Amino acid sequence: MTERNDGPVAFDPEAVEAKYLAERDKRLYDGRSASQDLVNDQRFTGYRRDPFVAFADREPLVADIDVAIIGAGMAGVVAGAHLRDAGIDDIRLIDQAGGIGGTWYWNRYPGIMCDVESYTYMPMLEELDYIPTRRYASGEEIRTHLDAIATKYDLTESALFHTDVRTSEWDDANARWILHTDRGDVIRARYLVMAVGVLNLLKLPALEGMEDFKGRAFHTARWDYEYTGGDGSGNLTNLYDKVVGVVGAGGTAIQCVPHLAESAKELYLFQRTPSAIGVRDNRPTPDDFAQDLAPGWQRARMENFQAIMLGRPVGEDLVDDGWTHHFAPLRAFPRDPDWSMAEWVSHVEEFDYGIMEEHRQRIDEIVDDPATAEGLKPYYRYICKRPLFHDEYLKAFNRPNVHLVDHPRGVEEVTKNGVMVDGKEIELDCIVYATGFEPESTLLSRRAGHKVIGRDGITLEDKWVDGGATLFGMMSRGFPNLFIMPAPGQQAVVTVNHALVTVLGAEFIGSTARLLEETRATSFEVGEAAEAAWCQGILDKWVDSSKVMAACTPSRMNLEGDPGAAKPLTGSYGGGFGDYFGFKQLLAEWIDAGEFEGLEIQRARS
Repeated sequence: MTERNDGPVAFDPEAVEAKYLAERDKRLYDGRSASQDLVNDQRFTGYRRDPFVAFADREPLVADIDVAIIGAGMAGVVAGAHLRDAGIDDIRLIDQAGGIGGTWYWNRYPGIMCDVESYTYMPMLEELDYIPTRRYASGEEIRTHLDAIATKYDLTESALFHTDVRTSEWDDANARWILHTDRGDVIRARYLVMAVGVLNLLKLPALEGMEDFKGRAFHTARWDYEYTGGDGSGNLTNLYDKVVGVVGAGGTAIQCVPHLAESAKELYLFQRTPSAIGVRDNRPTPDDFAQDLAPGWQRARMENFQAIMLGRPVGEDLVDDGWTHHFAPLRAFPRDPDWSMAEWVSHVEEFDYGIMEEHRQRIDEIVDDPATAEGLKPYYRYICKRPLFHDEYLKAFNRPNVHLVDHPRGVEEVTKNGVMVDGKEIELDCIVYATGFEPESTLLSRRAGHKVIGRDGITLEDKWVDGGATLFGMMSRGFPNLFIMPAPGQQAVVTVNHALVTVLGAEFIGSTARLLEETRATSFEVGEAAEAAWCQGILDKWVDSSKVMAACTPSRMNLEGDPGAAKPLTGSYGGGFGDYFGFKQLLAEWIDAGEFEGLEIQRARS
């Protein structure tokens, strides 16, 4: 692993800035982020079909339960586990998918794995007495683990899969949430938990002619193994005589391209912007890994990683990978008290340039063809796109059947026989859209996928039109008995390892539910003053980074080149990524006090 480089580098700030801006400007054009309507446009609704579990008819359910959890991914499963530990009996997970897993249910493309080490990412390892098999777990191992959590906490049997909630509405007279689904279900719940996930809205680019393509086309989040053959480990034998095109060059593409390269007759990667791809160095978990682990080891490891991400001193870097070597020191670059702000910025930019030069040099070392290598080189700041890590992707371009099609506007049009790029048609048998999901910053009201109606008819969409309005990022006035699992843009905190915040949120929700039960509360409501104070705290810590991010190449990190569209009320507790440790302490003290400060509580009569 490369150590941080504090020595001199050949860095010409003006030349670097000019190069980066020129590369950015090539990629700024109207409509670059346009996507298809996969819900209402019948030409494309089939892209959402579940290819993994067959749809089964069932009778509509009419039920009165304790907790309805919308979402059966990591957030929903971990929240359900902690609610079960809190003594809540009647819990139902509801999800559009055919089973447990969320993102890890849908993403089963060949080569899928997490980019955060498995010992910190996979939640509740100690509770299940499980040690991941590899440093970076495959998607299948993660999905299986989440399914094991759901089984252990008896969440699967009662879950409603292949079920889409159409409305959730608060019934004030009976202190219940009433949910209506597309299966005719009517569910009345004391508590509603929104655990809809971070990356849950499949993104399919809006390209002219897509519906006319005569070959096979699918999104990576609905991988068509019936067509390709093979499974998540590769061996896509049905592609031996097929010409395949991959649209997209982000985290999904770098994982599936090596497997497609091994199997397809010809493979074309259509790239708008190359990714920064660091060393992955994946390897099996050592046999003695668990030998000396003490109780609480996973939380300690998670928080060790989080401390490094926030620039806090630690005795040992337990994770020791590209995140801690590059991303962390750049995000929390130390400032010498003798430096002026301009000097500090200069040092940051020089360090950033050194990181990116290392990535570009790695490409030269691996990729044989100079023109292809140049096309794969990222020319932007490291913080402009989520960094990626892989050891096989770049090598795939040394295969004679793999072709990089690098153009700043990417695919211009889909034809009956293939795609148009820069005015030239490339004929294809299959198009794989590796275009991911809508960004993490997408407002909760959209990610929820249905109308959430609170007290006096207020909708979550209307209330959150300017960003979040919450207490702790997990409750919102006007929506009694509603818990919201924390996520980016929701006034909680943000981490590279989202599992850490998921666990923290689930613990808080479980503990709060236990307190409510112990005090015989029928409902809770966020106080007006408490919510206003929390929102003001978010605004006070908001730092407008739009000027810095505007210099970035367009990506989901800068709202596809429009960072000024970021809303201050979508900020984090403590500003920036957020003060995780302060946030954790605040929640713990609130629970320990047991006084529901900031909430209005209604209790049952004796």
